[in-house]
Amino acid sequence: MSEKASVLQGFKAFLMRGNVVDLAVAVVIGAAFTNIVNSVVKGVINPLIGAIGTKNLDSYNSCIKGPCTGTGDTATGVRILWGSVLGATLTFVITAAVVYFLMVLPMSKYLAKVEARRKAKEGTQEVMEITELEVLKEIRDALVAQRGSGHAER
Repeated sequence: MSEKASVLQGFKAFLMRGNVVDLAVAVVIGAAFTNIVNSVVKGVINPLIGAIGTKNLDSYNSCIKGPCTGTGDTATGVRILWGSVLGATLTFVITAAVVYFLMVLPMSKYLAKVEARRKAKEGTQEVMEITELEVLKEIRDALVAQRGSGHAER
């Protein structure tokens, strides 16, 4: 029974780590964000492309074998559905761009500023430590000099 309790405690500790909670939040936000990007692609990008051709990217395809007739399950022949690939690629590029420019880039700049402040603070502490070390050396040298002159008088 204690082995089961330790497994449950280990699982609880794993779940309560900051990384796991952050990852769960990222997955939930990513899933919600995917719906927004899909809507942008279907509602904005596809109609812009539709100005040139058809509004539905999925309808763009090429027939490579046999007579390609019908659509969906009743289709015959071998088709390459390059419109679907193009739509998925656009969705990916838009998602990646938004994640990079709205999340990764600002976080990188923030972390760089924090690191620069930390290094500046460390540099100040080093200067103070070096100064203190120099003062302590001077005191030591003065004490050694006094002790040496005191021994010479005796």
